[in-house]
Amino acid sequence: MTETTVFIVDDHALVRHGLRAFLETQKDISVIGEAENGKQAVAELRARATDHSLPDVVLMDLMMPVLDGVGAITALHSDLPNLKIVVLSSFSETERVHAALQAGAAGYLLKNSDPSEITEAVLSAQRDQVHLDPAVAHVLARSMRIGPGIVLSAREREVLVLVARGSSNQEIADTLFISERTARTHVSHIISKLGVASRIQAALWAIREGLVQVP
Repeated sequence: MTETTVFIVDDHALVRHGLRAFLETQKDISVIGEAENGKQAVAELRARATDHSLPDVVLMDLMMPVLDGVGAITALHSDLPNLKIVVLSSFSETERVHAALQAGAAGYLLKNSDPSEITEAVLSAQRDQVHLDPAVAHVLARSMRIGPGIVLSAREREVLVLVARGSSNQEIADTLFISERTARTHVSHIISKLGVASRIQAALWAIREGLVQVP
């Protein structure tokens, strides 16, 4: 298995060093860099893009001086749309979470998460999957505003459940014995029917409607 590389962004040195120490104990994960604020992170990651040494996943704090996490995610997502960024924050307020996900974050964890959750979030992002802290998912699901009268086919519901569980299009295809292209088409139709902008929002709808249970 290819090693998953991680870049840590947090203004607290103790947090950065603690995360590095923990992640480097995990099999097939290595930390290749750190930054202490969003501005430094953007500069460093843009430089890494130039010399083809970008990390697979960035762990990003939100509340930082100079340039905060949302600002950094926005800048990086504009320049490097395929870069996987997972927020690791102390805050679960709806507005902050929405802002981070809208900016382009691929996941959102709270800093009081179990260490194994951090590992799972990193690996999920590397696999193009979404990983949300259960408390964050509940907050977001309750805040969603989607009109009534939405009807999904039985197959679309099956696909949506797998999306909400974090499955990639290929994993959905493998589970349902369909092609990856068909799985991708189903996901696009679901997003269109729900009138949402992303897989994350579709997953949150599934959680709110009780199709998937969050711990």
